[in-house]
Amino acid sequence: MLESIPLDHLLWLAGALLVAGFATGILAGLFGIGGGAIIVPVLYEVFGAVGIDHDERMHLAVGTALAIIVPTALRSFLAHRRRTKVDNGLLKQWAAPIIIGVVAGTVLAAISNDVVLKIAFVAFAALMSAKLLFGRDSWVVADQLPGRVPMALYGFGIGASAPLIGISGGGIATVVLTLYRVPIHTAIATSAGLGALIAVPGTIGYIISGLPHMDELPPLSLGYISLPGLVLVGGVATLVAPLGARMAHAFSKRQLEVGFGIYLLLVGLRFVLALAGI
Repeated sequence: MLESIPLDHLLWLAGALLVAGFATGILAGLFGIGGGAIIVPVLYEVFGAVGIDHDERMHLAVGTALAIIVPTALRSFLAHRRRTKVDNGLLKQWAAPIIIGVVAGTVLAAISNDVVLKIAFVAFAALMSAKLLFGRDSWVVADQLPGRVPMALYGFGIGASAPLIGISGGGIATVVLTLYRVPIHTAIATSAGLGALIAVPGTIGYIISGLPHMDELPPLSLGYISLPGLVLVGGVATLVAPLGARMAHAFSKRQLEVGFGIYLLLVGLRFVLALAGI
């Protein structure tokens, strides 16, 4: 497949991946996310440009995004931890239910077609952007986090949704925490710690589920993981994630919410067009 693509087109694609890596790293640090919310639609377009079949494009984009999240989210978390108090007790409390949720979500993704993954992404983007753009400080569930069982259910839900969407779960976790009046910067820093916890088992699942489809995937793929996408996008994103984390502390709570909300709204609209065949 690669042999049939002109050199100038390959260089353009490599450049697009590098730019996407920079943007991914900035957003990962800025919003406490692993970067999947930006890299999934970017990779979806890139894989389409090189002729990947529609049935495999979304799975390949989501799987590669999860692999990229591993180093990016870890570096973002470490950068945030140096500047903000991280709730380590919450991370320990969420560890087991999140991992169980990731396994369940990965299995569901493996047996679903690309339409299911697109719908999941649109639903995530719509709900998140609505909360961030139109939510108010008065929109709270309680003044403190709930007990063990509700927190375990939150953790399972975050873990199950992440492999379907190709995200670290940090964005969802941030919204959940702020609904219980956890300060936004603490919520972002703590949510960043979920990245590797979610992405590692999710990545393994996408590798395994993609192995039977290797004949339909581009060269240099490991299951549903594109190694060029992983190296180019992931390498740059990991390097610039600390810059995004430093930028986060220069903005107010409302500025962070509006910026992230607008971005998610635009991404969601793009996948609505994809579902409509546009």
